[in-house]
Amino acid sequence: MVLEISLRGAAIALLLLLAALLVRDARQLRAARYGVLYSLGVAATMVVWAPPLAMNPTLWLIPLRIAAFGNSAIFLLLATALFDDEFAPAWYYPAAWLALVALGFSGLYGGLPRSFLAMNALGLLLILLGMWRALAGRSTDLVEPRRRFRVIFVVSVALYVSAILISSVLLRGGQEYPLYSAIDPLGTTLLAFGFSIMLLSVAQEGQLLSTGAASEADATATASLPAVDLTVEREEARLLDALLHLMDEDKFYREEALSIGAVAGKLGVPEYRLRRLINRQLGHRNFNAFLNGYRLADAMEALADPSQAKVPILTIALDAGFQSIGPFNRAFKDRAGMTPTEFRRKHLGSVDS
Repeated sequence: MVLEISLRGAAIALLLLLAALLVRDARQLRAARYGVLYSLGVAATMVVWAPPLAMNPTLWLIPLRIAAFGNSAIFLLLATALFDDEFAPAWYYPAAWLALVALGFSGLYGGLPRSFLAMNALGLLLILLGMWRALAGRSTDLVEPRRRFRVIFVVSVALYVSAILISSVLLRGGQEYPLYSAIDPLGTTLLAFGFSIMLLSVAQEGQLLSTGAASEADATATASLPAVDLTVEREEARLLDALLHLMDEDKFYREEALSIGAVAGKLGVPEYRLRRLINRQLGHRNFNAFLNGYRLADAMEALADPSQAKVPILTIALDAGFQSIGPFNRAFKDRAGMTPTEFRRKHLGSVDS
C-alpha cells in the first residue's frame, strides 16, 4: 500500500511537471494544448482509480472523473495533432469524449456495471486508432525527429495504456490483484519521467520537438521552388537539381500512387537522404504536401487553360496525379480558397465541367 501510494504520488507530480512544460507551447501549438489536457487527464486517472477511491461516489471526485473517463479521446486528439500538420478537429472527437464520460458515469452513478466494459472498449478503440494514425503517417513524414518520436512516444504510450485498459477488464480494475495496482502507477511514472526528460533535453527551439504547426513554407509552398543554396555541398546540390528536374521537367509527380521510395529509387539514393533533402532544402515536412504542391499547380494551370475548357475536372485531377476527386477537391479548396469549378469559372467564365 505504501509503495503504491508513493508511486501514484510520483506519477502525479511528473504528469503535472509535464503539463507545465507543455503550457509554454500551448499558445502556438495545438498539439501542446492537447498534451496539457492529456497529462492532466492521466494525473486525474491516477487519483480516481486508486483502490480506496475507485468506486467511491464522493462528489468532489466528479471533476477528476470527467477528466479521467474522457481521456482516451484526448489521446486520439494528441496523437493526431502531433503528426498531422493540417489537422483540424472534427465533430466526432467531442462526441467520443462525451460518450466515454457518459458511459463512465452510468457505470459509477447509474448502477450499470457493464457501462465500464463499454467505456473501456471504446477507450481502447480510440487509443489503437491514435496509434495507427501515428504509424500510418510515418512513411510520408519528412521530419526525422518526428519520425522517431512516433515510435518512441506514441506507440509506447498507446501500448501501455491499451494494456492497462485490457487489464482493467480482465482483472476487474485490479481490485482483486494488488500487483496490478502497483504496476499501473509504476508504468505511468516511468513514461512521464522519460517524456519529461525528452522534452527538457530536445525542445531547444521552444517547440515540442518541432512537431507542431506547419512552417510558413508548408502553408505557401507551390511548384515554384527555391534556388539551390550556395553553401550546399556539391553532392547535395546535384541531388537537388536532379529532384527538381524530375518534378519540373519530367513531371514525375503525375505517376500513380507515387511514394517517396519510388522517387528515391528513380534518383538512385536512399530514402533517408531524399527525406532530408526535401525537408531541409525545400522546407516541406510531409511528402504528400510536397507532391500536392506540384499537382495542384498543374491542375490550376489546366483549369485556367481555354483549350482545356471542356476537359472534365475529374480527368484533370487524375492527370495531375490525384487518385480520386474527393482528396483533390479538398486539397484544391484548401490551397485556392475555392472549388475547382469556381476557379475555372473565375478564369474562363461560364463553362461546362
